[in-house]
Amino acid sequence: MEVMNNGLGSADSEGYNRVDKFDDEKTEKLTLLYRSVLDTLGEDATREGLEQTPIRVAKSMQFLTQGYGIQPEEIIASAKFKEDYQEMVIVKDIDLFSLCEHHLIPFLGKAHVAYIPNGYITGLSKIARVVEAYARRLQVQERLTMQIRDCLQSTLDPLGVAVVIEAKHLCMVMRGVQKQNSVTTTSAFTGEFLNNVSTREEFIHLIGVRLT
Repeated sequence: MEVMNNGLGSADSEGYNRVDKFDDEKTEKLTLLYRSVLDTLGEDATREGLEQTPIRVAKSMQFLTQGYGIQPEEIIASAKFKEDYQEMVIVKDIDLFSLCEHHLIPFLGKAHVAYIPNGYITGLSKIARVVEAYARRLQVQERLTMQIRDCLQSTLDPLGVAVVIEAKHLCMVMRGVQKQNSVTTTSAFTGEFLNNVSTREEFIHLIGVRLT
């Protein structure tokens, strides 16, 4: 069994470096829209503190939704290797940031992903990249959980996939019921994790274990 903690940062052991790219046409359109939003809210979009805010938000939104331009299946396919290994592989504590599609307010937390290989494995960092690719879209946590599960199942055809996401939704913290400490947990399983109680319980136990 292999367990890996993976918090996404600006660079990893494979030499990945984040590059922010923005579409000029989208930036221009979004800038005008956000300037209009500020005016509608009663602000002066030309004052010093807000003068550059519309273009900053325009670029920010493109970065936060860049997952629309990424095919998660291709991420897995780029590092798919034949291997005679049929024990559980877990990548846990993957940092996750997304935007709730209902209010465009962030939710953030951790994803824990496991699979049991059936002839093929994938690079461990690729699992974290799949999580990020789906998270960088307008989302609901339930759909996000299933999309990660289905991507691994369809590309690797493993004996089973397990995904658990724990997240705090700022739409609950900042507005609505305003519950400061609430955490939402979602799960999705296939194969051995769905049909074998002991396998599922082992996974749940292991994602709760903290390495010393």
